Amino acid sequence: MDYTIRPAREDDAADISGVILRALRETNAKDYTDKIIARVARSFSPDAVRELIRRRRVFVASIGSRIVGTASLDGSVVRTVFVAPDVQARGIGKLLMAEIARTARERNIPLLTVPSSVTAEAFYAKLGFSAVRDSYHGDERTIIMERQLDDRSE
Repeated sequence: MDYTIRPAREDDAADISGVILRALRETNAKDYTDKIIARVARSFSPDAVRELIRRRRVFVASIGSRIVGTASLDGSVVRTVFVAPDVQARGIGKLLMAEIARTARERNIPLLTVPSSVTAEAFYAKLGFSAVRDSYHGDERTIIMERQLDDRSE
């Protein structure tokens, strides 16, 4: 299947929100309580996503006209990496992260940091990220991971 990675547009906000909310409720819910999922979900309404698109470098992955994934770069921090549950484990997240790494290299960013969910820790580890420390927001555990960028392309 062919996936397209491109910069997000403000009119993608509702579709991006939908992908994020589905992933939170169907995938991340295996590792987090309903209360934590509900709190995180409030941060990703279409309006909130539109604001993120204005502030960060946001990318989407699509199959045809359907948005199936998203990832963003906020300075040197990777944020909001989500893939629709029905197409996870098909390399979409890896393609999004390759675009993040390419963009970071263009901006001469030598080190990427990602606040990883428990759910995504193994995914980031496969991409060369190493756990640095745990961070807690109440009872929500996040693993802070880092990866040094080199000159190779992904």
